[in-house]
Amino acid sequence: MQFIPALERATLIKRYKRFLADVELKDGKQITIHCANTGAMTGCAEPGNQVWYSTSDNLKRKYPNSWELTETAQAHRICINTARANQLAVEAIQNGTITELQGYEQLRTEVKYGTENSRIDILLCSESKPNCYVEVKSVTLLDERNIETGEENQRVGQGYFPDAVTTRGQKHLRELSEMAQNGSRAILLFTVLHSGIEKVSPARHIDANYSQLLTMAQEAGVEVLCYKAELSDNEIQLVSAVEFSHQSSKN
Repeated sequence: MQFIPALERATLIKRYKRFLADVELKDGKQITIHCANTGAMTGCAEPGNQVWYSTSDNLKRKYPNSWELTETAQAHRICINTARANQLAVEAIQNGTITELQGYEQLRTEVKYGTENSRIDILLCSESKPNCYVEVKSVTLLDERNIETGEENQRVGQGYFPDAVTTRGQKHLRELSEMAQNGSRAILLFTVLHSGIEKVSPARHIDANYSQLLTMAQEAGVEVLCYKAELSDNEIQLVSAVEFSHQSSKN
């Protein structure tokens, strides 16, 4: 996925009211930009971080600029716009990057399903095999504390999901489990949108219920896939699979 027009760079002043951020441009001017991320954004929104934003040509938008990327003090690049995760997943399925999700003739998005009135991010259909329900989540929480202390049990590149308690995410796991039990294929796809993350685990220390439901979902037949993005200020694309494990969650 390319950014057209190209992203512009600024310095983060602060994020507030969940959906807004103030940034300082190169000429010293301050503007308010939209933040399409409802999560805690731990480690992704520190004042002084370099950020990149896009500009919409929709004249009806109150805030025409959208926060897309962050570069941290540790030089990690992060895509904080969670709306990009679904777009990247669709692109990676269509171009063959996600090898586990090939062989379907039809791809649809935002399809209603389940008993809890949900919408599946991606529905893959084929005449020769069961439908495949794909729920997409973006992973941006990196644990670097052990890296900084140099302890032997340091979790190099350890990413976690979620970064805050997510009742919505819990609902999605229940819905996926139901699909798997009914004979469909059900996929939880973690898109790793942080350059420092090399492996993913459920954040039991943040949302124990989500972690437990994820274990139950896998036992019900839900598959977990993790694919990492390559990020630049011109382009983002999912490029490779990374490890998923339950064993690295904090005590």
